[in-house]
Amino acid sequence: MNKIFPSIEPAIADLVDGATIMVGGCEEMGIPQSLIRALIEKGTKHLTIISHDLGKDEQGVRTLLEKHQVRKLISTSVGEEHFFEDLVKNGELQIELNAQGTFSERIRAGGAGIGGFFTPTAFGTILAENKETRILNGRHYVLEFPLRAQFAFVKASRGDRFGNLIYEATTRNFNPAMATAADITIAEVDELVLPSQLDPNHIHTPGIYVQRVVSRDAVSPAIARAES
Repeated sequence: MNKIFPSIEPAIADLVDGATIMVGGCEEMGIPQSLIRALIEKGTKHLTIISHDLGKDEQGVRTLLEKHQVRKLISTSVGEEHFFEDLVKNGELQIELNAQGTFSERIRAGGAGIGGFFTPTAFGTILAENKETRILNGRHYVLEFPLRAQFAFVKASRGDRFGNLIYEATTRNFNPAMATAADITIAEVDELVLPSQLDPNHIHTPGIYVQRVVSRDAVSPAIARAES
């Protein structure tokens, strides 16, 4: 089975307005920027984005926010961006903040098929408002529900035609977990290799979780110019 698409555009052709997308990466590391730029060029709007942060240096989710393509953001950190604050105040953007550990576990739970879990994190804070709480073994816990998405955009260093992926160092971050928690995972890969060139013991995301693979170099001329 060959999951490699000749270019990014057909890989996201069925991504429509109102879709929910998980976007891997942490600050500037492991961001599937070519996929994001293709989404900007496509002009898809009213998106729900699940991402650790906004990214840095004109990369990451911030570029989608600047184009007013995001309706809701589920994240852990938004920094002190004035344009972001204005979007929220003007009612253009909804935001759902999570503690980082809770965010990670919600994604892992979504990929593992777990219906919910209790965590002591955020009890007694505004992050726990309107959520079920319980006392377990004498300690207060908050019920959190899993996160899933229709699509996941992940970035890998190496990948093969079966969708097996390897991430380099800290680019691994949220990418492997998000790959398991979406209906369709699209992997942007720096280097496409033969299946025999990937050591099975070193694969971080097995191909069973990946439906589409695109090479970072297989982008449209417009996207290539934007990234140059």
